[in-house]
Amino acid sequence: MQAHTVRITAGDHAVLTELAKSSGRSMSAVLSEAIKELHRTRLLRQTNEAYERLKQNRSAWGEEAQERRLWEITIPDGRE
Repeated sequence: MQAHTVRITAGDHAVLTELAKSSGRSMSAVLSEAIKELHRTRLLRQTNEAYERLKQNRSAWGEEAQERRLWEITIPDGRE
């Protein structure tokens, strides 16, 4: 794995150190988890915001709902 250096504040380093100690994991593992969680949170927020904007456009929302109904018929296809 290629390593890179990132500058963080002393306060953030102290928090990262405590999180690593309390979880029994390395600081890089904790930092990786935090990055993934932030990415996931932002992606979900952006998705929710996009759906809210879509709902404001009645025509576009109707088309989306119709497409969802078409896809739902594929769900009970007898497969687990």
